[in-house]
Amino acid sequence: MTKLLLRALAGETLPTPPIWMMRQAGRYLPEYRATRAQAGDFLSLCYNPDLAAEVTLQPIRRFGFDAAILFADILLLPQALGADLWFVTGEGPRLSTITDAAGVAALKPAGDIHDRLAPVYETIRILTRELPAETALIGFAGAPWTVATYMIAGRGTPDQGPAHAFKAADRAAFSALIDRITEATVLYLSAQIEAGAEVIKLFDSWAGSLGSADFDDFAIAPTRRIIAALKARHPGIPVIAFPREAGGRYVGFARATGADCVALDNSVSAEWAAAHVQTDGCVQGNLAPRHMVTGGAELVAEAQRITRALRGGPHVFNLGHGITPEASPDNVAAMIEAVRSA
Repeated sequence: MTKLLLRALAGETLPTPPIWMMRQAGRYLPEYRATRAQAGDFLSLCYNPDLAAEVTLQPIRRFGFDAAILFADILLLPQALGADLWFVTGEGPRLSTITDAAGVAALKPAGDIHDRLAPVYETIRILTRELPAETALIGFAGAPWTVATYMIAGRGTPDQGPAHAFKAADRAAFSALIDRITEATVLYLSAQIEAGAEVIKLFDSWAGSLGSADFDDFAIAPTRRIIAALKARHPGIPVIAFPREAGGRYVGFARATGADCVALDNSVSAEWAAAHVQTDGCVQGNLAPRHMVTGGAELVAEAQRITRALRGGPHVFNLGHGITPEASPDNVAAMIEAVRSA
């Protein structure tokens, strides 16, 4: 029997949607915290295939999600392109910065990424052996605009100001950076598929800060290029795109990019999405992550409202963003029960 996630992504309307969560392998789980301590630090965990596979499997064992998502980080790709990458405890990632055309030119060729990323591919190969037969395996990467914002600023920023400034000062150099990331992302995701990933997800976490023309040039166009290249190399591979905070630009995003599914943040309602986005195919989302912290009757009611609102078409149940470290595993279990009994 075809896996539930693959059926939904192929456009099938199911009585109960497949369920998984962004960041489902993470700090809200005590078993994850123990494994991360064993690894020593976050990057060591990402590059240790046995331990990365273990934390990928932990939420599957505990909750029986319909999909597992590879444990890695979107910033491993810029590191493979030559950026320095490190993590500051309690603050997050730091990167060496690219501030001009010379910095873009100094990056490694896209084809040189695989030695650095070989442990990620090995993690996928382990997971293809260890996952339950009914559980789909999702590979992923950051979308080029979002990855570029980190490469330019050297860290996450509230408004992606450094990337916008670079784009305004030297659009040609900025476009060259987007092109290099796009080319490398195709190669990276293709290698993930060859290792055993069954679904690909593109995370454009900062897409919402792009204005209309820039959204076309730097959110839609690179995503379309990546998806087209992946489908040419791997016919039938389904792709979920997540242009977070795209608002009205969610409408038509699947048609514009070739994505099989559009993931929604929780700033839009499920009812609106059913009327305007699900008409083009599968949607994913979009419970507010705060419910994983607060729980209770509101969690159950919201999970069931979303499930019912999107019942008329293909739907993958998920959060509107990643689960947070302070979330309760008990609330995750309650969410799953609510969706499956809606």
